[in-house]
Amino acid sequence: MPVDKIKYLGACIRTARKHCGLTQQELADQSGVSVKTIRNIETGKMNPSYEILFPIINRLGLSTSDLFNLSPDEQEEEIQRFIGKFRACNRTNQLILLGTLDYLAEQLLAVQNKSNLKRLE
Repeated sequence: MPVDKIKYLGACIRTARKHCGLTQQELADQSGVSVKTIRNIETGKMNPSYEILFPIINRLGLSTSDLFNLSPDEQEEEIQRFIGKFRACNRTNQLILLGTLDYLAEQLLAVQNKSNLKRLE
């Protein structure tokens, strides 16, 4: 991979890590790689293998469009950040999050539907 693309990849990871409020050490711990590896990727000194990159982007909630500069919309970025946090949780906490989100979505949809019905009247 050309150096400019490696630097772009590193910048994407650094930006996403900071957006998630993680230190390099926290990202390393949560993705199972060394902090030196995170540092080298972020500075463009390392072209990571798939085995190294996958858990990092998985934790950060990055999509392929983020990494390949396909300009995702803001809503997609927000969803991907949440997915990264979700994946960092253990299965028990994932189930709690899913249940909470499902309940919250049902409540919001009910309010939205009532509002839409009032507008039609």
